[in-house]
Amino acid sequence: MIQKKYMILGAGPSGLTLAHSLIEAGIAREEIVVLEKEAISGGLCRSEEVDGAPLDIGGGHFLDLRRKEVLDFIFRFMPRDEWALFDRVSKIRLRGMEVDHPLEANLWQFPVEVQADYLESIAQAGCVRGEPMPESFAAWIEWKLGQRIAQEYMLPYNRKIWSMHPDALGTYWLYKLPDVSFRETLLSCLEGKPMGALPAHGTFLYPKEFGYGEVWRRMGVALGDSLVTGCALQSVDLENRVVNGRWKAETIVSSVPWTCWLEAAKLPQAVVDDVRTLRNAPIDVDYVPDTLDSPSHWTYEPDESVPYHRALLRSNFAKNAKGYWTETNATRSKPTDGVRFHNEYAYPINTLGKPEAVARILQWAKTCGIVGIGRWGRWEHMNSDVAVAEALQVARDLTGQGARA
Repeated sequence: MIQKKYMILGAGPSGLTLAHSLIEAGIAREEIVVLEKEAISGGLCRSEEVDGAPLDIGGGHFLDLRRKEVLDFIFRFMPRDEWALFDRVSKIRLRGMEVDHPLEANLWQFPVEVQADYLESIAQAGCVRGEPMPESFAAWIEWKLGQRIAQEYMLPYNRKIWSMHPDALGTYWLYKLPDVSFRETLLSCLEGKPMGALPAHGTFLYPKEFGYGEVWRRMGVALGDSLVTGCALQSVDLENRVVNGRWKAETIVSSVPWTCWLEAAKLPQAVVDDVRTLRNAPIDVDYVPDTLDSPSHWTYEPDESVPYHRALLRSNFAKNAKGYWTETNATRSKPTDGVRFHNEYAYPINTLGKPEAVARILQWAKTCGIVGIGRWGRWEHMNSDVAVAEALQVARDLTGQGARA
């Protein structure tokens, strides 16, 4: 039996950051092990070379600039001068056009009569008229954005990416959507320029010479023997905190999906019931060799007759690259003879009751010396910078250093 102080399940951004942060906090490298089922580290942020250029096999991932602590940490493994800076260009295909994202800030790019259609709808939105906020997802979207934006963009897009009825989704995560001010939208159309808050990744970094997976690969290499690849979660002895019959730890930190625990461990029935309520969206990433005539870095596609929901135009951000890749909920994917990467666990789905179920799972895990982190440990959609920030704080909590000053 190999004894460790900390055993980390999963070598994605969360697990890698936590391991290095624990070492930096004074935990001996020999006291830490990271178990990863894939051959290389990086999780959903891994990259492979396809058609002579990098392709991010888990979908589109970029480094946001808003968190200095995160940048300082990442630049230790890939210095700033290895990253290119981009001003985000993202588009939405709608009514036979490509308009800038977010839609409500860029209605001015449509012909005048189309602007009038959307403005009339926004003026009648429930939030503008002071009506009570509804509880169902579909009704909430219409209340927030107006019927036209809801019916032409937001609802079909959400049906595509999640492949479920919108009313199976909760509304607790919709705080991420910007407030829609009828006055600001009207002024935007009259003045012919965007108004309102910029979306996340308004500017972003992407490696000059590599795919996004390179920085996470380097983090894995830097862990040396503390990273064990090709090691999937097979069994967990909860009482003794023994994984796969080989590693025993004082604390287990899990960044792998809780659904993977169902066959690996004998969980209490109440925990099993909660885990079985969790839903995830499997995503296929398909490479298309054609180079599109668009300045966009990524483009949203709400048309439900088109299988994919997003296209990443790598020729606009990856050096010497051509073509693009698409992201499609795997339940909507068509057979292909081309290059495809399947991600069974791509997006956690914010279903009704999810926050309460996850809270109960995490509370039970704590009683067993298990900590859940990251996209799958928290069952929450996290961009990589958010996952790194959370892992940095978890390392402080585990080592008694408290919150960052």
